[in-house]
Amino acid sequence: MDKIPMTVTGQKALAAEYEHRTASERRRIVEAISEARAHGDLSENAEYSAAKEQQSLNEGRIKELETILALADVIDVSKLSGDVVKFGATVTYIDEDTEEEKTYQVVGDPEADASAGRISISSPIARAMIGKSEGDSFEVAAPGGARSYEILKIRYI
Repeated sequence: MDKIPMTVTGQKALAAEYEHRTASERRRIVEAISEARAHGDLSENAEYSAAKEQQSLNEGRIKELETILALADVIDVSKLSGDVVKFGATVTYIDEDTEEEKTYQVVGDPEADASAGRISISSPIARAMIGKSEGDSFEVAAPGGARSYEILKIRYI
């Protein structure tokens, strides 16, 4: 499998989630299963079924986190610099139609969260920005038609 690019912050957040799920969440679910078992007949026990489902979801996420962390290619953004957009760049751009300004950091897929100002390097907008400099315009195909943007500022923090 390929390496997964990730910032130091993203790797720490995923490692913390892994630690939480394996240490406290696992224990809480096992206790819930034990308590539900004590209520008797398991075939008609909704608490038991819900706890087993939670256990399955938690174990699935733990396996996913193990894979992501094993394949992580951690990049320290604070050591990057340049005047073109690449992984780790924090880019401020403006929508040329609406004059709306937005700022996003280009990060790896597992740590992307647009509401927190982080977009995936594989997203259409990030792919369109890669290699561009301040003052460059780029276009992104959107459901309502192509949108044009202009890069105002690039920084690596």
